[in-house]
Amino acid sequence: MIILWGENMQNKNQGFKLSWVLIIVAVTSIVSALTTGVIVYNNNKITSKVTYTDLAKDPELNQFLEVYANIISEYYEDIDKEELLTKAIAGMMNYLGDDYSTYLDGEETSNLVDSLSGEYKGIGVSINNADKMITKVYANTPASEAGILEGDIIVSFNGEDVTNISTNELVEKIKTCTSAFTLRLKRNNEFVDTTLSSKTILSPSIDYKILDNNVGYLAITTFSKTLDIQVKNALKDMESNGITSLIIDMRDNTGGYLDAAEKVASMFLAKNEVIYSLNYKNNITSYKDETDEKRTYDIAIILNGNSASASEILAAALKESYGAKIVGEKSFGKGKVQQTMPLEDGSMIKYTSARWLTPNGTCIDNIGIIPDFPIKNEQILDEEGNILEIIDHQLEQAIEVLTNSN
Repeated sequence: MIILWGENMQNKNQGFKLSWVLIIVAVTSIVSALTTGVIVYNNNKITSKVTYTDLAKDPELNQFLEVYANIISEYYEDIDKEELLTKAIAGMMNYLGDDYSTYLDGEETSNLVDSLSGEYKGIGVSINNADKMITKVYANTPASEAGILEGDIIVSFNGEDVTNISTNELVEKIKTCTSAFTLRLKRNNEFVDTTLSSKTILSPSIDYKILDNNVGYLAITTFSKTLDIQVKNALKDMESNGITSLIIDMRDNTGGYLDAAEKVASMFLAKNEVIYSLNYKNNITSYKDETDEKRTYDIAIILNGNSASASEILAAALKESYGAKIVGEKSFGKGKVQQTMPLEDGSMIKYTSARWLTPNGTCIDNIGIIPDFPIKNEQILDEEGNILEIIDHQLEQAIEVLTNSN
C-alpha cells in the first residue's frame, strides 16, 4: 500500500470544507507526506533485492556494526541502545536530503494509520470546540438513528457535566465507552436525554450534493482506505437522481492512499486507459484501469495550491485519460511516491521510491497541474483585514464550464 500525502501545506480560507469542527473520532494530528508500503519478509530476504547474506558481505555495514559494538561496550557511560539506533536511523533518513523521506516515531505512525484508516469508533457527529454544539449529523449512524439534531449542545455524558472539559476529552469518553450511554442535549433552551452506543463507522472522506441544472458536486477531503466505497455510494445516489455532469472538488486535499486514487479513477475511465505511471530508476511501469466500470458525462475538477499527491494523480488521470477540465489554481506539485517500513517498536521509516507520471508521461513534481480555467476566489475583508466572506468564484466557474458543455 502506498500513501501519497502533500507536505508543508498551509491551510487557506478558501475552497469547500467538509467541516471546521472536530469529528467524533480517535484521530489526532495528520502527518504530511506519508506513505505506507508493502514490506516483504521472506526467509532470508529483507527486500526483493537484498538478503541477510548480502548484508553480511557488505564492508560498510560491517564497519557500522563495529562502531556500534564499540560504543555500547566501551563508552564510559551507560548507553540507551534503542535511542542510539533511533538516532542512527534518523541520520540515514536525513542524509537523503529528501523532504519526503524521514523517520516517524510511534505516535506519529499511529496518528497516520488512524487518520487514513477510513473508519472510526464513535456516534457519527461533528462537534465544535467552543461549546460542544453538534454541527453535523451523518446519515445512517448511531446519532442519526437516536434523533440527535444539528444545533444540539452536549451538556452531560452519563450524568457527568461535560461543559467544562475539552472536546477531546468528551470524544475519548464516547469512543472508549463499551456499553450504551446517555447524552443530555440542550435543544432550543430545553434538555433532551438520548441513549445510544458507539460503533465503528466510516470516517467521512467526502461530501456531495446536486446543484442546479443536474450538476453533481463531490468534495473529496482525503484519500482514505474507504474512499472508494464512499464515492461509489455517492455516485449511485446522485446518478439515480439524474445528474448529467459532475464537479469533483479537491481543494486543500493533501493526499492519502495511492490505491484510493486509483480505485476512484477506475470508476470513470474506460478499461485499459492509463491512470498513472511510476518511474523507478528510469524503469517506467504504467498502471491502467482494469475494470469494466466507466462513465461518460462531463467532469470539472477544482484544485488549489494545497491540492497535492493523490489529488494530483486523480486530477491528471481524469484530465488526460477522460477529458475532464481543471478549474481553479495550480496544484502543489508533488510528483513522488513513498514506501514505508514499519519497525518493531511501532515506529516506521518512509522513503521516496519513485516518481509518478501522468498518463501522458509528465512529471509534475515542483510544477503542479495547470488549470484549464485559472481563477481565484474573492475574499471580503473587514477594516482590520479579517475575512468576513469568501466568494467561491472557482465553484461558479466549474458550474459554468459544465453548463456550457451541455
